[in-house]
Amino acid sequence: MRRRDCRRFATNVWEETEDDETGYGALGFATLALLLAGGAALADPLEGTWRTAADDNGNTGQIEVAPCGAMLCGVLVKAFDGSGAEIPSDNIGRQLIWDTTSNGDGTYSGQVYSPDRDKSYNSYLVLSGDSLSVRGCVLGFCREGGVWGRVN
Repeated sequence: MRRRDCRRFATNVWEETEDDETGYGALGFATLALLLAGGAALADPLEGTWRTAADDNGNTGQIEVAPCGAMLCGVLVKAFDGSGAEIPSDNIGRQLIWDTTSNGDGTYSGQVYSPDRDKSYNSYLVLSGDSLSVRGCVLGFCREGGVWGRVN
């Protein structure tokens, strides 16, 4: 038995089309679309590309933040000198933030590596829109890592 399906188009004209005999074609597509949209909605707000504040040498970088297991990690994908020109760096591909988890209120905790100082710190990140305030602490001594900006 064939099922008939009416679909509305932008011109406000109704058109009658034939669906497959099972009637599951549209349902399967709708289910897949909802699953894909739901996955995108679950992305953490910290995910994406961030431009770091200038380090002690005036250099900046782009960090790509993505899930790594149940946590978030950030890898240096580009480096720039003080004038904004892209430069080579031995740290390209290196994880600069790791073990990062959301505290649920726009703040995050984890670990951060500072290439200019060759040190790792406990990280405290505060997300506010497209700005990320970064701070690293070790043994109670904290260092401001500046404000990073989201790269679109």
